Amino acid sequence: MIFQLVQQLVQQALATQLMEREDEVYSRNQVLALLQLDEFKDAEIEGEIQKIPDLLEQIVDYAVEQGIIEDILDVKDIFSSKIMDCFISRPSSVNNQFYEKYQQSPEQATEYFYDLSKNSNYIQMKRIRQNIEFKAATEFGELDITINLSKPEKDPKSIELEKLAKKSSYPKCLLCVENEGYAGRIGHPARSNHRMIRMNLTNENWYLQYSPYVYYNEHCIVLSESHTDMKISPMTFKRLLAFVEQFPHYFLGSNADIPIVGGSILSHEHYQGGNYQFAMAKAGADWTFTMNSFPNVECSIVKWPMSVIRLRSREASLLVDSGAHIFEKWKTYSDDKLDILAWTGETPHNTVTPIARRNGDLFELDLVLRNNRTSNEHPLGIFHPHSDVHHIKKENIGLIEVMGLAVLPARLKGELEEVEKFLLGKTNAVADYHTDWANKLKARYGAIANESNVEMLVREEVGKKFLRVLEDAGVFKRNEEGLTGFSRFVDVL
Repeated sequence: MIFQLVQQLVQQALATQLMEREDEVYSRNQVLALLQLDEFKDAEIEGEIQKIPDLLEQIVDYAVEQGIIEDILDVKDIFSSKIMDCFISRPSSVNNQFYEKYQQSPEQATEYFYDLSKNSNYIQMKRIRQNIEFKAATEFGELDITINLSKPEKDPKSIELEKLAKKSSYPKCLLCVENEGYAGRIGHPARSNHRMIRMNLTNENWYLQYSPYVYYNEHCIVLSESHTDMKISPMTFKRLLAFVEQFPHYFLGSNADIPIVGGSILSHEHYQGGNYQFAMAKAGADWTFTMNSFPNVECSIVKWPMSVIRLRSREASLLVDSGAHIFEKWKTYSDDKLDILAWTGETPHNTVTPIARRNGDLFELDLVLRNNRTSNEHPLGIFHPHSDVHHIKKENIGLIEVMGLAVLPARLKGELEEVEKFLLGKTNAVADYHTDWANKLKARYGAIANESNVEMLVREEVGKKFLRVLEDAGVFKRNEEGLTGFSRFVDVL
């Protein structure tokens, strides 16, 4: 049986172009060595060949049964990654192929690398397909909602071993270039089958990879060669625009560089992009304005629940300069009436979440204004999801959420099912923190909810909660007072 599984895996590696026919015997022998097998017996394959993730699971189960590895999630992932590394070219070859295809078109290059990342099981599509995804219609367009089920929960053995494991600072973080080909360890993900594309951005060494937990099409990460803190500056805008000039079918954006409004990793300079158009990118203008210092730059306030200034020009350099001008003004801007304070003592509060893209012949740079102040009423952040939406979304609002995609916790899968039962009058176990919300839904939908529509109704309401999350994070609210305040800021530009 194991020989048949190995042969199927070899055939799938050939079919998905992970390797050439000339590599077949070599790669198979590398897998046999991992499985502590010193021979190979030809095995006739009956029926349809299974997909790579399914084959890997069975081969890993064999390794557990034979005592080759322990039955621990992290250990199994490390072993699985090592198996797939037997089929993938070294980074130099992958880079050569990428740039050969780039000469044909940027789209061909990224398609090749994205397929490689999926077929090698670095992007674990079988796990990612477990995510629950739907759209929610709003006045700002369709918001994307994802309940994240792709990250498996650590088993008790992994947690205990992680506590006992010798502490290591290599690689320094999950984004460091030293992750490429790193076997992994308890508490640090397997990366034997991980590859990165070397690239030059503004005469600096940067690396392109895909997120192992893709939340949208071709969800990529562009990371610095240096392990340096996130920092928004005019150079950030220059890099983002240089990237979309090289890859016009992708957008690229940066998380903010301070806590609360920043991303989950602030210790390594990196950006996120991909081949996807979010609702924010499709949003039109509330109004337009002109900056006297930059008459050739189109400026607008985007119709979006957060506070976004959009700059457009045929010249990327003009967007770098105009974006830097707005950023410098915003860093020191305060409006007491709207709880916007630039500083508390020497602690800065204002920054931006920038996003660059191409739109036909034009470059676009969106600057989402952010402020991370806290208060007694809102200890997690004044411009952060407020307590009444924490039962749906409590985490930081980073780049992906800013653009209109909610990444929601796995707990909601079961919890929303209990809310649905409640609406249908069935026995349920609605979580305490959902009770008030569930009662309001019952009052609104109790008479019309049925088996065929209850899921849709609850998902629509989750979408409304996420819209509230974005509104909470907006520094200038979309009411008369907030829009007047936004105009006051625009007047100083």
